[in-house]
Amino acid sequence: MMPLHGRTTVIGLAICLALSGCFLNPGPLLRSGPGRIEHVIIVMQENRSFDHYFGVFPGANGIPMKNGVPTVCSPDPRNGKCVKPFHDPSDRNYGGPHAHRSHVADIDGGKMDGFVAEQLRDVQRKLRPSEVNVRVPNVMSYKTEADIPNYWAYAKNFVLQDNMFSPVASWTLPVHLQLVSLWSAKCKVKNDPMSCRTEISWPDPTPDLHVFGRTKPFPKPSYAWTDLTYLLHEKKISWGYYVHKGMQADCEDAGNEDCENLPQGPKTPGWYNPLPFFTTVQQNHQVKNVQSVSNYFTQAADGTLPAVSWVIPSAEVSEHAPHLVSAGEDWVTAVINAAMQGPDWDSTAIFLAWDDWGGFYDHVVPPVIDEMGYGIRVPAMVISPYAKKGYIDHQQLSFDAYGKFIEDIFLDGERLDPKTMSRPDPRPFVREEEPSMGDLMNAFDFNQPPRDPLILPTNYKPQDGG
Repeated sequence: MMPLHGRTTVIGLAICLALSGCFLNPGPLLRSGPGRIEHVIIVMQENRSFDHYFGVFPGANGIPMKNGVPTVCSPDPRNGKCVKPFHDPSDRNYGGPHAHRSHVADIDGGKMDGFVAEQLRDVQRKLRPSEVNVRVPNVMSYKTEADIPNYWAYAKNFVLQDNMFSPVASWTLPVHLQLVSLWSAKCKVKNDPMSCRTEISWPDPTPDLHVFGRTKPFPKPSYAWTDLTYLLHEKKISWGYYVHKGMQADCEDAGNEDCENLPQGPKTPGWYNPLPFFTTVQQNHQVKNVQSVSNYFTQAADGTLPAVSWVIPSAEVSEHAPHLVSAGEDWVTAVINAAMQGPDWDSTAIFLAWDDWGGFYDHVVPPVIDEMGYGIRVPAMVISPYAKKGYIDHQQLSFDAYGKFIEDIFLDGERLDPKTMSRPDPRPFVREEEPSMGDLMNAFDFNQPPRDPLILPTNYKPQDGG
């Protein structure tokens, strides 16, 4: 279905050509390929590696095998044995620590064999001895189509990206800062963007984050550098950041797998909801754009979604270990169904990914492009009426490609570049211009007619949580 303004533009252009001499600024649907996308939806789940979810997906760069048996392994310090990846159909899994320290240990200088040792270290440090054998070496487990049927259905019918790396070699807060601003930093002076410097491990924590031995909450951070919403607001492009009400999906202690989660919602800024702490969002009076996921479902049905949407889960539907995989898959399916069944499906691109590896095994050594990373490889998909059918995209990518796609579609290619943006900051790199990063446009075929929705079953209902 062509949006109304698209039909109007076509008619207007025809009249102009007939009259010979009038000028008409072409609307979005008259641009080359990317102009067909008027709505970008980024769904960001939690803590799974590519090999854990798609390591045995046909045609993908999955777990190295010979005659159906993995040829890779990770040593178990308890017995000297090397644990090969194994199938685990369990709905509840136990990942490993996933702070920067664990990222370095898991990679082990390129050997990609530190996963079991890191999980064991974490379990021995934080849990009862009886839990050790229950959880270790669960980080070496992988899923099959029977375990995550909807995700495999999306991969088979749309685009699976088997070379997508988390943008930061670290945990959730740096990754989510990177997701909305293409940088993770620490600022010395409140509201002063020029005082910010790159920080991969410990950006200013949000008040909801607690660490062992600290009794007082952290002060409110000042994320003073420039983010994507600033450029969008400057060009009058609408955006929304949708937060699922529930409990936060990560622990109070960064990298821990077991803790009492804290409440989460659009009015509780945190490490999954950092935008309200950005100076730009506050000064532009855009905090109201951070809203409940229930609004997303309403707007998707009404055809009133903004141009750019980020959709963020709560713990219960995040897939963050040890939360149920099925609950997250059901929720994601409901989010995607809503977009597919709404009136804007024909002009929508959905990017689905998992923010970091969560301690789970992956065999691919992540590239190092700068001091931020990349992080370990994660699952990612492109779902759109213009997505290629059953295509596996082998390009090297990171979440920075999402920012570049948004900039190309809605901002005429303007970048978060200190040399060109009206609100400069001292970021040392323009991640969108990384030469080794692929182009998300490769996932689309704009010559094909819009594909029909793929509505999949789900037990999640929008009223289950907002």
